[in-house]
Amino acid sequence: MYPMKEGALRLCPQFERKAGGAELNFAIGCARLGVKPGWISKLGKDDFGRYILSFARGEGVDVTHVELVDGYATSVYFREVLSDGSSKSFYYRQNSPTEVLTEADFESAYFDGAKVLHITGVFPSIHRHNQDMVRYAVKLAKKHGLLISFDPNIRLKMWTMEEAKAFITTILPDVDILLTGEEEAEMLLGKMAVHDYIAAFHQYGVKQVVIKRGAEGAIGSDQQAIFDVPAVKPRAVVDTVGAGDGFDAGFISSLLKGQSFEQALNVANAVGSIVVSVKGDNEGLPYYEEVQAVLGELELVDR
Repeated sequence: MYPMKEGALRLCPQFERKAGGAELNFAIGCARLGVKPGWISKLGKDDFGRYILSFARGEGVDVTHVELVDGYATSVYFREVLSDGSSKSFYYRQNSPTEVLTEADFESAYFDGAKVLHITGVFPSIHRHNQDMVRYAVKLAKKHGLLISFDPNIRLKMWTMEEAKAFITTILPDVDILLTGEEEAEMLLGKMAVHDYIAAFHQYGVKQVVIKRGAEGAIGSDQQAIFDVPAVKPRAVVDTVGAGDGFDAGFISSLLKGQSFEQALNVANAVGSIVVSVKGDNEGLPYYEEVQAVLGELELVDR
């Protein structure tokens, strides 16, 4: 529920219905950038669930493994947006439809032929049951030779720092690509220099480590070299939510297209800069030609 005016939530009388969330934003971002994402989830069998299913399908996300279930309301959260583009989230996710996910919902055939399993820390924060589902999905993905991409995306309104750290550190050894904010790296490892974060995550077994630094760009390592890539200056900053998800989509989609680690960082930074200039979770996610234009690789004709 997106506020129709800036300021404190209690002073906002009207909201606009939108679809969003870390994993869904990532999937939509990938689709717009030219790769083929699939989404595994559960939604309530209500009009909100039907809306989300239709919306995702319309964006090019494969939703054959998203099910509407009886007895559970589709989860809702409200956004508060301030004049500087910062925001707060207020979650109403108790009795989430995802609680009825089982191992049977992760069909082996659906993983066969896929290349990357992308997960975040949001889904396992909703319910302890979801943590078991993530572990099973990772195990199945590894069996089928997929890369595991992970964004901690820590939401302390959903679980405690102790719970988040306990879960995340158990799956890090299975992660191939880590996409984390600098603040989240500090939550997990304590206060360190950025290069020390990278070294520490490599010690967990993570092959590719990316530290997202917002207006300072991103720094990452593929175990061969460290790349410090400056940010792409946005036209304006009106809403920062969804920028990290867009960054992830830009990075992963670039790797899937065969681009280098450094090129992927540049694309990811460009996507993030475009997202923050548009209000909403995923409205600003660009198509690839828009990214090329921002990077100076393509000239778009506006008129």
